Amino acid sequence: MAREFLLPDIGEGLTEAEIVRWLIPEGGRVEADQPVVEVETDKAVVEIPSPYAGIVLRHGGAEGETIRVGSVLVVIAEEGEVEASTSSAPEPEPTPSAPPIVGSLSEEAEMLSAAGQTAAGEGATAVKALPIVRKLARDMGVDLGQVRGSGPEGRITREDVLAVAPPTTETSAPAAEPAPQAEAAGSPAPISAEDERRQLSRLRRTIAANMAKSWAEIPHVTTFDEVDATRLLEIRSALGARHEVRLPMEALVIKAVIPALEAFPEFNATLDGDDLIVHGTHHIGIAVDTPDGLLVAVIRDAGHRGILDVASEVRRLGEGARERSLSPDELAGQTFTVSNIGAVGGGQGTPIVPYGTTAILSVGRAQEKVVVNNGDLAIAPVMPLSLSYDHRVIDGAQGRRFMALVIENLEEPALFLAG
Repeated sequence: MAREFLLPDIGEGLTEAEIVRWLIPEGGRVEADQPVVEVETDKAVVEIPSPYAGIVLRHGGAEGETIRVGSVLVVIAEEGEVEASTSSAPEPEPTPSAPPIVGSLSEEAEMLSAAGQTAAGEGATAVKALPIVRKLARDMGVDLGQVRGSGPEGRITREDVLAVAPPTTETSAPAAEPAPQAEAAGSPAPISAEDERRQLSRLRRTIAANMAKSWAEIPHVTTFDEVDATRLLEIRSALGARHEVRLPMEALVIKAVIPALEAFPEFNATLDGDDLIVHGTHHIGIAVDTPDGLLVAVIRDAGHRGILDVASEVRRLGEGARERSLSPDELAGQTFTVSNIGAVGGGQGTPIVPYGTTAILSVGRAQEKVVVNNGDLAIAPVMPLSLSYDHRVIDGAQGRRFMALVIENLEEPALFLAG
């Protein structure tokens, strides 16, 4: 008999996934454990194998469609078998009160009856809009029942309301002289025919949600400094020549950071309510710039790895992140993060602390500068550092002590390579 394979939770608390590409077409044969589809989760693109062998009778969704965990992903049957009528029936459309699937992070559209805006009992329709959009429409005198929504599932957006608002609505109420300027500064530019609306990718929506959550909940402090990278670059060159491999800068920085994390464990921790969970291992996240957006890949137990092993992991994870081939487990669970913005020409910055951790170190590109060495002026490669941390957990003095130890290690790599 035909068997339904439901979209599973692949291990990262998955609630829904977007179908990227069907690897087996409808009518094609699939073997047990053969990948049947590629799906995109919040961070990763993964292949899902079929648990059954047989003929693919029906796909549970088209490419680009988002389906929920527990929904039918694919229907597979034996040769010549057809799907039961109860299975082949299309899934019912969501009721108006159901939350939207695509584009909903935490907010859900409210269903507003337009019956009160039209003749009672005749022509009543339902309108989707967020509460903030409802308020904007009321303030601007816009009848939502007459607005065509451009958002997901026909949801009315702020831009839709602004596009149909009467020109006099904003200025109808008496206001002080500065009021129109203040309102103009807080309103987006009106949508014109030359504008293009682009839906954020699933990864970009995840990045946006995570960044906003970290920025809203973590009181950030960023401290800046510079390090004379002469010895660091010499060691990097010597190790690369000896082992015939190019050492990523991230590998050396990670090994320099580990002793500082051991000396100041608050930087390798998670704040959980009124408790601080100090992690006994060092899972170091490395920020990777990919064509689809920023990803953080995780080097497990970096403290117990040698420099060449860490370098190999940095290269492997970087390539996997750019190809979107890493597993969800390789993109989660960091206890501290290193961001090498020098790889793209960056200097100092204000990195955002990843949610669930307490600190992040950003490393910029080394540039030749004049330095004082034993009372003499010299030219040396100077590398900028930026350390952001959670001020609820870490005080400013502790942040400076951590940075000082990292600088000491980077200026003399023998201090951490001997360990």
